[in-house]
This record gives sequence, structure tokens and C-alpha cells, in this order.
Amino acid sequence: MRNAHAQTLWPYLFQKKNGLALRHERLELPDGDFIDLCLTNAPSDTIIIIIHGLEGSVDSHYARGIIPVLHGHGWQVVFMHFRGCSGEHNRLDRSYHSGDTGDIDYLIEALSRRHPHARLMALGYSLGGNALLKYLGERAGGQRLRAAAAVSVPFELALGARRLERGFSRLYQRYLLKRLQHKIISKFTGKQAPVPLHSIRQLNTFTLFDDAVTAPLHGFSDVQDYYSRSSSRQFLKNITVPTLIIQALDDPFLTPEALPGPDELSTAIRFELSEHGGHVGFIGGDVPFQPVYWLEQRIPAFIKEHG
Repeated sequence: MRNAHAQTLWPYLFQKKNGLALRHERLELPDGDFIDLCLTNAPSDTIIIIIHGLEGSVDSHYARGIIPVLHGHGWQVVFMHFRGCSGEHNRLDRSYHSGDTGDIDYLIEALSRRHPHARLMALGYSLGGNALLKYLGERAGGQRLRAAAAVSVPFELALGARRLERGFSRLYQRYLLKRLQHKIISKFTGKQAPVPLHSIRQLNTFTLFDDAVTAPLHGFSDVQDYYSRSSSRQFLKNITVPTLIIQALDDPFLTPEALPGPDELSTAIRFELSEHGGHVGFIGGDVPFQPVYWLEQRIPAFIKEHG
């Protein structure tokens, strides 16, 4: 499919559901909060951590697709939900954001202690890809990981926010903002809210929402401070772990100006840029009769290289 929006929406609408039985585990965090994990049941010396995108979960289309494929290769999958994304509100006022690497680090350290001889790898989609790349670049390369992969990354958050204010991409912004607004209202109804609930429905762009909600909830002075400190592009040159980045030039969540140039990438990064693919799409084959989900081929091939 050569249309970016068809690429983006097809798997969201038609990706088959994951039929695997997953084990659920709650990981308590040092600050008194928690994150929820979903794990495949077959143990393995290779463990793949999956980190979802904005308002994603284990039921997101990319998770439904990739988890059975990774399991079929005999690898253990640990799907990490960001705070408040597993279907239950987290305890603290704060939740998660695009540059949130602390919980990723805590999970990786916990798995390293639990499985000291395992080969740990990580896979991040969209917001989760941005957070993963930032983690790899800011923490001496994330030496606990054998390899990492990131898909459809919003490298420059400010540019991505502006892109979502234009054209058909406003549909994605409207959908995601409604989910975020509903979550905030639900979480703080009946108790003291640290953000203005009465006007939250009027925050109709990511820039407005992130300035009024995301930034103050997570210790940033304003939206510009949040976007500049949380964008992963500035961290790419510091990555030392073998890392695959998969992007599409027609991604409706960002502009070509947001893509890093060769001089911004460390030698550990393999950057694969497709002309088409949309946002976490990359659908080939005979659509709609026999679609091929290319990510489910490329990502396991990369893992095999480093397993």
C-alpha cells in the first residue's frame, strides 16, 4: 500500500488478535507506584522486552502481531505497560511520557537480577521507541541489553506535535487526545487534581495538552522544556548497543525534517528508511487478501543476528 494513512490504519483495524495465554505480573517500583507486565509462558535464554506507544497496551495491533511471532521462535516475551496503561490507574499523580526512561531501566535491572545469564533485548514502538533510544543513549548505552530495535520513532517531539495538527493527521491527534483527556478526568474525579480538569477538553492539540498536563505532572517547566529534553534525536550518537531503527518517509506522525542524518547516528545503529510504511504499518503482500506484516519478519531476523 502506497498510501501512508492506509498503512497506518490497516493493522489497527484488521490485525488478528493474539491468541496466546499470557502471564500477568505486577512490578512494584521504588517510588510506591507500579507497572504491569504480560509475559509469555515458555522460558528462554533470550528475553525480548516490548515497550508500547502512546496509550498503547498488550492489545495494541503491533503487540498482537509480534508477540506470537517472537514466541514461535522460542523466545520469552515481557511486555511492559507504562504506568496507567494496563487498564488500571497507577497510584501516583504522575503517569508516563515520551522521555520516561526510569521504569525501563528498573525493569531491565530487575530482569537482569532474575535471569543473570539471559540475553536481554528490547523493542520499542513509537513513543516507546523514543523512550528506548533515549534510554540507550543516556545510560552509557544500556549495557544490560544485547540489542534493541525501535519502530516509527518521533525523534523530534515538537515537530511531531506540529505535524499532527495538519491535514488527515489531525484524526490521530483527536483520537489520542480524547483517550488521554478521558483518562485524566477518570483518574482524578473525586480527588484533588494537580491539573485543571474543568478545561481539559479544550486542550485540543498535543502542544496545549502537554503544556498544561504532561509537563507539570512530570517536572518540566513547560512544553518546550518537555519536548527538548525528551526527544531521542540528541541521544542517538551515544548508543553503543547494536540497534535497529525502522522508519517510513511517509509517516503521518512526523516530518522528514525530524529524521536524523547519518552524522547523528552512532556506528552501533542500523537505520532502515522505507519510502512507504506509514506509522507502525509496513504492510506488503496482496492486500486485502494476503497481507504481509513485514515488521514481523524483519524484527525476528534482527534478533537472530544478535541472539
